[in-house]
Amino acid sequence: MMETIFQRLRATIEPGEILDVRVGLHWTGVLVRVAGERRLGLATTCVEPGHHYRTWHDVSDPGRLHHLDADSLMDRVYARSPVERSIGLATINALLPRHPHQWQEINAEAIIATAGAHKRVAIIGHFPFTERLRDQVGQLWVLELTPREGDIPATHIPTLLPQADIVAITSTTLINRTLPSVLKHKRPDALTLLLGPSTPLSPVLFDWGIDILSGAVVDNVEAVLSALSQGADFRQLHRLGVRLVSMRSEEKQ
Repeated sequence: MMETIFQRLRATIEPGEILDVRVGLHWTGVLVRVAGERRLGLATTCVEPGHHYRTWHDVSDPGRLHHLDADSLMDRVYARSPVERSIGLATINALLPRHPHQWQEINAEAIIATAGAHKRVAIIGHFPFTERLRDQVGQLWVLELTPREGDIPATHIPTLLPQADIVAITSTTLINRTLPSVLKHKRPDALTLLLGPSTPLSPVLFDWGIDILSGAVVDNVEAVLSALSQGADFRQLHRLGVRLVSMRSEEKQ
């Protein structure tokens, strides 16, 4: 399934020139030029847990990535290394066709708060806004691979997800390859969101039962690129020039 999703996304991308690749502490950015426009694609920087010497590298060809062509960088979405998969997804996000006429200036928190009143909400991944939602929805389950206080281990997804009326899934699942295992447990009628700055803003994903895409568009390319290179978290990037937008499938308009 993951390979098919990426193949479908890549079939829609626009020709572009790779200008820069940055792998920051929290975020990876790939800067491209498409039809004279500079675009910055984002993805969560995913790393293997722990720091130790390996027989393989987290990133091959470091220092040369900006000289590679777009296909070579996008191919890294299939790599063994989660850091390289982050680079691959950021490249795809940078080159996807833009659909500003479909973008709504609303973030995932607002959508979930409105739709989740008196309903059961499952969020896959811990987001900064999850605690604010607890008093706004009927019931909230936050399921995490590495649970914090108040979270539920992701091993409970098979039992809890079928009960949820609204399912919000972090787009990091595209990088760690867990999206198929999450989607198979949700109810067909559950309102389903894919959210986070790694989210490809492409209608292609609606074909997999996702109803709403809540992602990010970089407006201030230079400031965001510089900051993510120096360890900025998303709240810092947001203030510097990242806009949160959402796209809905035609069936959920």
